[in-house]
Amino acid sequence: MKKLISFFTGSVMFWTVTTAQNILKQAPFGFDSLRTEIVHGKIDTISYASKTVGTNRRAIIYTPPGFSKKNKYPVLYLLHGIGGDEKEWLNGGKPQVILDNLYADKKIEPMIVVMPNGRAMKDDRAGGNIFDSAKVQAFTTFEKDLLNDLIPYIEKKYPVLTDRESRAIAGLSMGGGQSFNFGLGNLDKFAWVGGFSSAPNTKTPDELIPDPEAAKNKLKLLWISCGDNDRLITFSKRTHDYLVEKKIPHIYYIEPGGHDFKVWKNGLYMFSQFLFKTIDKSIFSKFNE
Repeated sequence: MKKLISFFTGSVMFWTVTTAQNILKQAPFGFDSLRTEIVHGKIDTISYASKTVGTNRRAIIYTPPGFSKKNKYPVLYLLHGIGGDEKEWLNGGKPQVILDNLYADKKIEPMIVVMPNGRAMKDDRAGGNIFDSAKVQAFTTFEKDLLNDLIPYIEKKYPVLTDRESRAIAGLSMGGGQSFNFGLGNLDKFAWVGGFSSAPNTKTPDELIPDPEAAKNKLKLLWISCGDNDRLITFSKRTHDYLVEKKIPHIYYIEPGGHDFKVWKNGLYMFSQFLFKTIDKSIFSKFNE
């Protein structure tokens, strides 16, 4: 009888948690508001030597509340859009506030977040014509900078876990396209991939995932989100349609909004809660209902 009661209780708890995950499609009011009564993480700027670019480059690092060099942490690489730089998320998205609040509510795993400059060129500022061909090409070049320069630097200087299942990549707009291109193109490096309102730089689905079985086996989470009033939504939808055709588990999450930080902040809030945890992939389809 005790075993039966225990099983029933556990089943109810599982159903409650799963159902809560199913229906949570918008961040609650105040999710991005500073709470003075909680412990906060720390923001630092680092400079790393880039052999790819031939200069030192900057990135922003967020370390979580209670960070200790005695522990080892998974890492999320969080990328900006075509008009931004390493500070765009800080200036428009308040990721440190969102994550601090999630930590305080015990909703996410401790992780280090790296916000690099995804424009891999010597003059990597977002000035002048941001659509200049050389500047656009620099977003593609960033793949080499990320894999060969930035990730090795982070793994040398910070106490981080270095297996693929402890590494995630996500981004907004141009950075969403980069996240798909680099993450899905390097499944030996990333197990968690997210794109928020991904831009036209996103490769075609057959280029992104030429081997559907490898993607099924290696991906812990593939997240696609976009505002329903975003003119770039076609790039997210074509990827989603291909994934459905190939039966590759993923979350396709369309929410009210356009191409802006309201959507991207909500994407980060939702996406980060899945990271570095055991996930029941059967709930993924619920986000598209």
